[in-house]
Amino acid sequence: MLLLTCPWCGPRAESEFSCGGEADIARPLQPEALSDREWGDYVFMRTNTRGRHREQWHHTHGCRRWFIAERDTVSYEFLGFQKFEAAHKETGK
Repeated sequence: MLLLTCPWCGPRAESEFSCGGEADIARPLQPEALSDREWGDYVFMRTNTRGRHREQWHHTHGCRRWFIAERDTVSYEFLGFQKFEAAHKETGK
């Protein structure tokens, strides 16, 4: 069983969580100004990084909060967890 560490609840089984995809994707400031191709790239295209990668996770069957996890996509090892508030302070976004 794989354990994820919820920043609020502590270590829990992976089955309690849902992955929300790549973190740190900036929404376009003027989405109405984008072409269909540009909008499609924003909605569907991801970096699919090999190695260290930041993802959004939702504690679906627990506190129901979102957080950011850093994971190695090769080994599937989770390297760290943080609340969105802390991530925004670090990145300034």
